[in-house]
Amino acid sequence: MASSKGGAPSPAVLRASEMEKMSIEQLKALKEQTDLEVNLLQDSLNNIKTATGRLEITATSLHDLSLRPQGKKMLVPLTASLYVPGTLDDADKVLVDIGTGYFVEKTMNEGKDYCERKINLLKSNFDQLIELATKKKTVADEAGAILQAKLRQLAPTT
Repeated sequence: MASSKGGAPSPAVLRASEMEKMSIEQLKALKEQTDLEVNLLQDSLNNIKTATGRLEITATSLHDLSLRPQGKKMLVPLTASLYVPGTLDDADKVLVDIGTGYFVEKTMNEGKDYCERKINLLKSNFDQLIELATKKKTVADEAGAILQAKLRQLAPTT
């Protein structure tokens, strides 16, 4: 889709032939914009990897917890580095953090299912972002190559 104000067309639909018709300034702006988008997508991919890893650890912890007998003494994490002694009262009920400080009591199986659904959703989003980032990177690389070619044409030969 082209911009109605005479600016650069949307990077998502650009072809090399369209980029060759652009001015040097438009190519520079396009390259900067797509590089920025690629960096933002990479940050999102890293965040998804981190969240997926945490959920996988949580799912494993739930499984391990379900195998422990009632009355088992254990250390309970209050923060990432602070643990207090506790006793397992009921391994079939867990509190699930559903975001923004809200917790819901679920059965052990519901808690495991919740983790698996979230992991599958994050993996699906990850795959979609990888595809989008690859396309954006290709556009940025093409814009950079065309920009370099145009700059070489303008440079005086010695």
